[in-house]
Amino acid sequence: MGAFVKLLDLLLFVYFLLIAIVAPLFDGQVALPKHIFPPVLVDLKTWYTQQYGDYLVSEKPHFFVGLIWLELLFAWPLSVLSLYAIAAGKSWIKTTSLMYGVSTLTAMVAILSEMKNSERASDKLLMVYYPFLGFAVLAILRGLLPHSSKSVSIGKRSVIGRKKRA
Repeated sequence: MGAFVKLLDLLLFVYFLLIAIVAPLFDGQVALPKHIFPPVLVDLKTWYTQQYGDYLVSEKPHFFVGLIWLELLFAWPLSVLSLYAIAAGKSWIKTTSLMYGVSTLTAMVAILSEMKNSERASDKLLMVYYPFLGFAVLAILRGLLPHSSKSVSIGKRSVIGRKKRA
């Protein structure tokens, strides 16, 4: 189980690092004024919406903007905290991962339901969004698994390992 948790932590670390960078710079453009972003990021968003036909990003329906605000104000700080928790081996990674996973899973169900029911989303666009659903499930799984308590301490002997001297 320890190796599985370590592999899961590695996968989630890379994912949370990506979210920590992309959420404010790319997703933030949906909810915040365009003029606060550098032109290169605005051009990247424009290219993405045209290339993948992401009508939610271009049309900005109210429910989607609300989910972006949820991501920026709730999920993004959790991803940054989870990065730190994984890097520092903190036991509260379970809590931050579970909270992030449930929030993101809920948002992704709403987004993917809209895309599937509207029949406006191409398979190419759905393939952009499905991985976020998968990583949300992995984050929930990480929140439900036990914390690996096997940490290497340098320069300290554990209390159990000491022999009592008479």
